Amino acid sequence: MNRLSNKVAVITGAAVGLGRATAIRMAEEGASVALLDVRDAEGLELIEMLRERNLPVAYWRCDVSSEREVQAVIAEVIEHFGRIDILVNNAGVAGVSKPTHEITEAEWDRVQGINVKGVFFCTKHVIPHLKRAGGGSIINLSSIYGLVGGPDVPPYHASKGAVRLMTKTDSLLYAADRIRVNSIHPGFIWTPMVEGHLSAQGDLEEGRKATAALHPLGHMGEADDIAWGAVYLASDEAKFVTGSELVIDGGYTAR
Repeated sequence: MNRLSNKVAVITGAAVGLGRATAIRMAEEGASVALLDVRDAEGLELIEMLRERNLPVAYWRCDVSSEREVQAVIAEVIEHFGRIDILVNNAGVAGVSKPTHEITEAEWDRVQGINVKGVFFCTKHVIPHLKRAGGGSIINLSSIYGLVGGPDVPPYHASKGAVRLMTKTDSLLYAADRIRVNSIHPGFIWTPMVEGHLSAQGDLEEGRKATAALHPLGHMGEADDIAWGAVYLASDEAKFVTGSELVIDGGYTAR
């Protein structure tokens, strides 16, 4: 239970889904965790639950598509915890599922603003603190659709492809500073985002069964499947891992 002891982690989109699971597991493994999200009720509920277990956590409301908010919140995290060692760029939205020629500029920009600019802003403003700490780990949540294509949600797929290449670029830029940068590529994980996506397609239960069948292991993943991957990449166990793609997808992309 001490794989991340004496480390401070910043997790975006931490109130629900993959971010929530990652926050819980990192806190259990000894990290002090700064939870960032715009879903205040869920974020504060999670904070209360973790504090009841005497885990060192704090919550900040932060819209990652706003550089001003990101910069201000990162400064407050430093004031509160004293340092940053880990950044998990998890915040993201699915956006609309329409053919490319039907998507409006505003619909496109909303997804890129959160999924791409959010990663850029958080990385930009955390890097100086990781350098000051003598190194660290940045974990960017991409997707199987940062690796392969799919005939739906074009803005989302484009954003996750961007995150994959941003990861590789930053892994090279900051390797000399002992800052490791890696991406995680989940398959379909049962989270509020996936539930919402499937609900929009029609019958939820039928959609869940059909989506589970897309994975050779025969089922969708759980949030903890991704959280444990993030714990590994954040830990010293992954000290020689940078610029990598950790695919956790039940075999989806193995075909």
